[in-house]
Amino acid sequence: MTLTLRRVKPADAAAIAEQFSDPEVFGGTLQLPYPSVELWTQRFANQNPPAAGSNELVLAAVLDDKPVGLAGLHPFGNVRRRHAMELGITVAKARQGQGVGQALMTALLDYADNWAQVLRIELTVYHDNQRAIRLYERHGFAPEGRLKAYALRNGEYVDVVTMARLHPRQPLVQAAVA
Repeated sequence: MTLTLRRVKPADAAAIAEQFSDPEVFGGTLQLPYPSVELWTQRFANQNPPAAGSNELVLAAVLDDKPVGLAGLHPFGNVRRRHAMELGITVAKARQGQGVGQALMTALLDYADNWAQVLRIELTVYHDNQRAIRLYERHGFAPEGRLKAYALRNGEYVDVVTMARLHPRQPLVQAAVA
């Protein structure tokens, strides 16, 4: 079994909807239970091809032709925040702890650092999701704050930690060779 990463496609919608039907998966995100294939198909249709001029990237991690992970970098709508993107990532419960999240993070950060002109990447993570927090920290993210009662999860309001990562080596303009 070889893990491959590629842009998400509408044909991935059924597998992703199945992944997000697991309470241990959607419970770690802001997604709602009982996801529909149609919703994911619509979301993925908007990614193929990406809108002209958009630097948004949504990747699927695929094993044996089935998506087992999903991760994306999403731009903010405000022109003054063009330098920043929001990161989201999820991995199927059966594939957690097997390097899928690591591979997705590595690919997204390579894209952000080397191709998409991203200075700052932001995310929120539930305060008790230590596995995810450790993954983010290994990739240079640092906690910036804690938001109290941020989201309703399983009938309780739960805190999140905000984390961010600045480009590790801010791009320079190279002088033209005469």
